[in-house]
Amino acid sequence: MKMFELGQTGLKVSELCLGTMTYGTQTAEADAHRQIDLCLSNNINFIDTAEMYPVNPISAETVGRSEEIIGQWISANKNRRSDFILATKHSGKGLSHVRNGAPITKETIKDAIEGSLKRLKTDYIDLYQFHWPNRGSYMFRQNWKYDPSGQDKKSTLENMYECLIILQNQVDKGNIRHFGLSNESAWGTANWLKLSEQHNLPRVATIQNEYSLLCRLYDTDLAELSVNEGVGLMAFSPLAAGLLTGKYLDGNLPKNCRKSINRDLGGRDNIRSERAVRSYLKIAKEFGLDPIHLALAWCRTRPFMCSSIFGATTVDQLPVILESVDVELTQECIDLINETHKLNPLPF
Repeated sequence: MKMFELGQTGLKVSELCLGTMTYGTQTAEADAHRQIDLCLSNNINFIDTAEMYPVNPISAETVGRSEEIIGQWISANKNRRSDFILATKHSGKGLSHVRNGAPITKETIKDAIEGSLKRLKTDYIDLYQFHWPNRGSYMFRQNWKYDPSGQDKKSTLENMYECLIILQNQVDKGNIRHFGLSNESAWGTANWLKLSEQHNLPRVATIQNEYSLLCRLYDTDLAELSVNEGVGLMAFSPLAAGLLTGKYLDGNLPKNCRKSINRDLGGRDNIRSERAVRSYLKIAKEFGLDPIHLALAWCRTRPFMCSSIFGATTVDQLPVILESVDVELTQECIDLINETHKLNPLPF
């Protein structure tokens, strides 16, 4: 298991991060606890969650349940809290089930953190992330119609500064250790960094954005920012919601799969992505690789990578994911991946 820097925090995290967004809907508590045990025993020291989880579906009845399930494990294993880095998120604007959809402001941060601490049954959060920018985001297929012209730069920067002051207060109290972003842009991240450096306030450690063989929006401006500023990518959906496993091809719909609940996989499943998946499966076959290993091992080669976040509906799915850490891609394989990407850019 390779370890990577968590931004400039001095912490080291495993190349794979256990994602928990199905804990409490598709994944029962007992299975979730087995997943945590298995991951820790295989040197994964990074767990990511959010106050809005679980998803599939999101509902008022289950919001916060993922954190509660992790909290039950922490409560039963108090001597193991220092064995892993725990990340969670402030949901931000628009999700009515979480604090009535309140945006990220100096007024909401304290309550959101305290709520997460209570559910997680822990004294501190290692990485506290802002799930969505208040001004909006081009992630989740919004890039096709993204228009930032309605943004108010002055109020955005004022909000950032005010939030950083509150985050510093939470660091001073020991409630959080470090700060990260999610679904962010290069402009947004650059300004968070600028304000933190100008005022000696918490510095962005990571950005959690979607990234996979099928979703490579990060490869240009954000890649440059990551490398030069020491802000690592936490890649979510590195298997493209399961598409890159090939399990959905030819109309297949495995029992209890994500697609049975979300039929287009959040806008990912279409004829273009199917064509791209078949191409990557062909590469995997040519090099004698499991498609899961191809996708995860490729993420590890990227110069800005901090960790790839995977999710498993059941613990039985974990062994093949864990085996990916032993796979090294040849330059020939990487070159073929890049050529395939040129032929299948932005399939969703």
